[in-house]
Amino acid sequence: MLPDYRIRQRDVLLEIIRTITQELDLDRVLEKILRISVEILNGQAGIIVLPGGGLMDSPSWRIAASVGVAPAFLKSLETILREIPQTEDPRRLLLPEIDRRLQQLTRKASQGWLASLGLPMETRGAVVGAAYIFRSGPVRFSENERALLQAFADQAAVAVSNARLFAQVREEKQRLDAILDSSAEGIAILGPDNRIQRFNRAIARLSGISPEKAIGALHDDILRFTAVQTGRTLSQAEAGGWPLSDRAMLYLEADLVRATGEPLSVGITYAPVFTQERSLLNIVAGMRDLTRFREAEEMKDTFISIISHELKTPVALIKGYASTLRREDVQWDREVVEDSLSVIEEEADRLTALIEDLLDASRLQAGGLSPNYGEVDIPRLASRVAERLARQFPDRTIRADFPQNFPVVSADEQRISQVISNLVSNAVKYSSPESAVEIHGAAAPDEVTVTVEDKGYGIDGKDLPYVFDRFYRGPETAKRTKGAGLGLYLAKAVVESHGGRIWIESQPGKGTRASFTLPRTLEGKSSLPETGSPHREGGIKP
Repeated sequence: MLPDYRIRQRDVLLEIIRTITQELDLDRVLEKILRISVEILNGQAGIIVLPGGGLMDSPSWRIAASVGVAPAFLKSLETILREIPQTEDPRRLLLPEIDRRLQQLTRKASQGWLASLGLPMETRGAVVGAAYIFRSGPVRFSENERALLQAFADQAAVAVSNARLFAQVREEKQRLDAILDSSAEGIAILGPDNRIQRFNRAIARLSGISPEKAIGALHDDILRFTAVQTGRTLSQAEAGGWPLSDRAMLYLEADLVRATGEPLSVGITYAPVFTQERSLLNIVAGMRDLTRFREAEEMKDTFISIISHELKTPVALIKGYASTLRREDVQWDREVVEDSLSVIEEEADRLTALIEDLLDASRLQAGGLSPNYGEVDIPRLASRVAERLARQFPDRTIRADFPQNFPVVSADEQRISQVISNLVSNAVKYSSPESAVEIHGAAAPDEVTVTVEDKGYGIDGKDLPYVFDRFYRGPETAKRTKGAGLGLYLAKAVVESHGGRIWIESQPGKGTRASFTLPRTLEGKSSLPETGSPHREGGIKP
């Protein structure tokens, strides 16, 4: 049987090992190890010294645990330790230097410590600190006691190493959590059984499903797809043997079925993560919203279709009439020539207007559509637009009717004329020949309102939210008239660049009211005089 002293040593070491495996608080572990060491080695006091910041590259040392040391003496000892620099091998400088300074300090402080034993705390070949035990008597420490303290010190080193590893893991987890939660891309991490382990905010927003509901659930129960456009779903790929390697990326473009039941066009990439033993550890899924990409693709296709059609028609007419007039085998009378040239001129004007609209749309996207402000008499401007369009559409009634003393506003006259022209042109195009088109206005203290009204076909309710979108033309509208779908888009941009608002009210079969507002003055400018316009009614009535 082992002597009682050896049994006690064994039990103490087992207790220390249990403490290390069960306790995560490093200070409490070190204090317990130190207290046991002082007790079993018949010491009066002890300290455990670690690098100042907990890392070996810290510039100084600190006391991590102490037993039997008076607070005042401990403070003096901490001051001494901060003056001792770090070295690659603390055994060569730290222990002898502490021993030398402690001897001086204990004599001055009358602590009565006549013997001390200091040993490095080592783990995996690296020194992570030092343990010191002090005695008041002159009895020196034996080799057995030295070996025992070294065992205690090594266990303390293991505790320090474990604490550092735990702190690093915790920091890495916090860093990973921050990256995942702040990522604009939706990210889900799946286990090898396809159950969701992580579900960040972005993918929760895309799917409409909370992380609490998603975590622990199967992938296919949370992320369901329809209308697959590119690639295979995860279950289809796995049925075919995916993944075969860590580079076997899987990409899918489809409609995600959201919690609300509405589909969302997304692209999702699956990347497998393997262990060193080549077994599947995780699958990382990254999801992006492709709605804007799809809209851009559709807009591009719409643009190409509309512009090719809108350009082709006038060019074909111009070429046809010009070729006809150039024929040398026919003598055309004056009336035919005039009619042909009139068509050529009209179609050239259409081309010019289309090109101008395209240029304005391009300037708008580039942020170059800025108003050139001046004083604008809205009633007079509306009357000129009405007269010009009445000549263009001689079979239509176009009237401008504004109240007396309508205020002058600060605006870009050319751009506002463009807005009114677009609204009136639309009213003429989308109303019956017998329907009159009226332009009228109202003044408020801060703004004026201009309205263009017709009694025409009206706009279908499902088309109203999109009438100001670039290139948008409702199905019925596209059947009735030609156009590129830029007029209202540009009108909205012009009005909003002035700080105003534009809206449309319509009922199918009863007509449409298109209205916009303009501020009476620019911010920071004095109020403009409310000068009355001499012409309050305008237009030509057939």
